[in-house]
Amino acid sequence: MPKHEGVSLSVIKRLPRYYRFLGDLLKKDVTRISSRELAQLMRLTASQIRQDLNCFGGFGQQGYGYNVAALHNEIGNILGLNRITSIILLGAGNLGRAIAKHMNFETRGFRLDGIFDTSPAVIGQPVNDLIVRDMATLESFCEEYHPKAAILCIPKEVTLETAERLIKLGVNCFWNFSHYDLSLVFEHVIVENVHLGDSLMTLCYRINDNDETSIEE
Repeated sequence: MPKHEGVSLSVIKRLPRYYRFLGDLLKKDVTRISSRELAQLMRLTASQIRQDLNCFGGFGQQGYGYNVAALHNEIGNILGLNRITSIILLGAGNLGRAIAKHMNFETRGFRLDGIFDTSPAVIGQPVNDLIVRDMATLESFCEEYHPKAAILCIPKEVTLETAERLIKLGVNCFWNFSHYDLSLVFEHVIVENVHLGDSLMTLCYRINDNDETSIEE
């Protein structure tokens, strides 16, 4: 049973943003902040912030606000950032290599332990301090290192069979860039689907909607 059963996904998805803003405040040597001040920074309401944080216990003091360092640490603990999870990356194309090179995994609760591909052109090539491995070695690697999660930067048409293969090996958590929604097939796995195209189309809508509003005004 999840530790915070009943907390809505929308609240959970706001936690990384709280963590990021509080981290920025720490860099500026801010030691405490009120819910109203934090709300102004984040373009939320003070009541929303209090409601979100109350889902995990009270962290503020009336008349004092929040201790920035303590709240940053508590949210990090809630997110599990202090418990490093082994993760592997499948697909060492442009997107996969960019993620491997530029994502600071260990500050986000993960350690990248392996990168895999099927292309002879990239197998054996270095990416940071890792060497791209042949997908044919996936089983032996997982038996030795027991990764819990996988990043999928692979073509949509091979995602289902690859996920089935990984699940048999004990990998049941996915950061999924493949455009194949695994959560519709596997109810028992944890999936974060990342659709870059959807995000870009949302931006397109907002630009055009704003232009139409400006014309009407």
